[in-house]
Amino acid sequence: MESSNRALPRLRTLTSFLVPHRRTMLLGLLLGLAANAAGLATPMVTKWVLDTLGDGGSMARPIGVLLVLVVVGAAIGLWQWRLLGTLAEQIVLDARTAVIARYFRARVGELQRRPTGELVTRATSDTQLLREASSSIVGLVNAGIALVGTLVLMGVLDLFLLGCTLAAVLAVAAVMGVLMPRIAAAQVAAQEHMGRLGGVLEGSLRAVRTVKASRAEARVTERIVDDARQVATHSVRAALVTASVWTIAWTGIQLAVIVILGIGAWRAQRDLLEISSLIAFLLYVFQLMGPITELTQNTTALQAGIAAAGRIREVETMATEPGPASTSTPRPDTTDPEQPVLVFRGVTARYGPDAPPAVRDVDLVIPRRGHTAIVGPSGAGKTTLFSLILRFLEPERGQLLLDGRPYAAYRPDEVRARLAYVEQETPVVPGTIRDNVRFTHPDATDDEIRAVLRAVRLDEKVDSLPEGLDTPLSSTEVSGGQRQRIALARAMLRTPQVLLLDEATAQVDGLTEAALQECVRQRAAAGAVVTIAHRLSTVLDADRIVVLEDGRVRAEGAHAELLAGDDLYRRLVEALRIAAEEPVAVAG
Repeated sequence: MESSNRALPRLRTLTSFLVPHRRTMLLGLLLGLAANAAGLATPMVTKWVLDTLGDGGSMARPIGVLLVLVVVGAAIGLWQWRLLGTLAEQIVLDARTAVIARYFRARVGELQRRPTGELVTRATSDTQLLREASSSIVGLVNAGIALVGTLVLMGVLDLFLLGCTLAAVLAVAAVMGVLMPRIAAAQVAAQEHMGRLGGVLEGSLRAVRTVKASRAEARVTERIVDDARQVATHSVRAALVTASVWTIAWTGIQLAVIVILGIGAWRAQRDLLEISSLIAFLLYVFQLMGPITELTQNTTALQAGIAAAGRIREVETMATEPGPASTSTPRPDTTDPEQPVLVFRGVTARYGPDAPPAVRDVDLVIPRRGHTAIVGPSGAGKTTLFSLILRFLEPERGQLLLDGRPYAAYRPDEVRARLAYVEQETPVVPGTIRDNVRFTHPDATDDEIRAVLRAVRLDEKVDSLPEGLDTPLSSTEVSGGQRQRIALARAMLRTPQVLLLDEATAQVDGLTEAALQECVRQRAAAGAVVTIAHRLSTVLDADRIVVLEDGRVRAEGAHAELLAGDDLYRRLVEALRIAAEEPVAVAG
């Protein structure tokens, strides 16, 4: 009873993927019923042929009907097969589309809490399991009706032989009923370990340079292979149970055929049963193999599909951001030039209900123009401030203002339309240099693209490449530093209100750094630039510096002012090796 209570919700989860296609499934079911009708009529027509032969009548009519049944049944079966095959692929596509769309609507924190490989597995292999499961329900109904219809017609021919057949069928069904839950449990466990395997493998391949540099290939391989062994163990367990079910089903049917043949022959000898009826009955017995085989296959596919559907539906529990704005028309900019572009008022935020606050009671003003650098030790809350600005994270308490209006008055896409962001790791999206530079603005012209590439001193390099702007970013001809400059060019295209840089000069040479700093200075003269600073040049170039410690704003001011008045800033300066340029001030 308890197992049944758990199975019903999981079955409803699977059928929720099928409901949008209910008309096609109904047509498939009707086609299956028609094919079953043709198949069920065949033994009776065969009896008609044998009776006509015994009576010395014309064979043309019964044989003609038999041929029509075979041709029509084959045509209907082909139609159903093609219909359900197309339907299965459409259901898989719909499920994948829904999962992928959910990922990119989800909050950043929801995605980061799960291994990337596991997320990929749910969109690929889990959805693939829906293919067979999608037609399994139709198959189960058709097989069930075919089984019942076969048994009814067998009863019409001989009730005693039907009783013998039912005893064999019930024995087989009882054993299958015991073994099927074990198949479901093994399928669920196998899929869980498959997701874990994908997550570990994806993360390890992403860090393959570190793995090799650390001479950890064997250890990492063993860890991943251990997960693969777990997948194999549970998959083998499911295969063994499935093999047992098949063996029991086939053996049971074969034994039943032998028993029924013997009993039927005995009854025919005593004139209790016509020979034609015995032959028709035996044909129905052989036909039982079809429905029982279908029931076994479809039940196995259904179990795997239920497990996969449950994992896919878990994606729907991921919290999502509000949808895109209803209109793409930009809001007229009527803000006061002297009004701050961004304001934090008593903002506290944390990454989980049980996690400690990442920032606490932050009050901060970002001017509409100028360069603001944020410094602090590791864990001080620098990246959290950027996450709040970009609405990757929502404050637990307090308020953020953009152009004097609370963040709550904007949708996330409206906030981000006024911002540009360059991560420290500067990931690039799959595609070419052109695709990456105009990723935020797909309608940007080649002239605009070349202008920002020129600003980051990358135009000559791009022109020297054989494919120019169409060079894939996977090419080994593009270095890590050049990828970082491409990311910066992407952010500078069509200058936003606020440019957020997580140390955009971390991987460039000195000459290029000077050029990029000039770009930042020019941008700061026209708008706001906020930088998480890790380098000397960034701190010295900033108009204002914000010092964070333990999630709080400890101090604000210019470099010289903070150097003279804040101990933590002086220690940070020493760590940044600024002491070499200002030895007297640091010493003091």
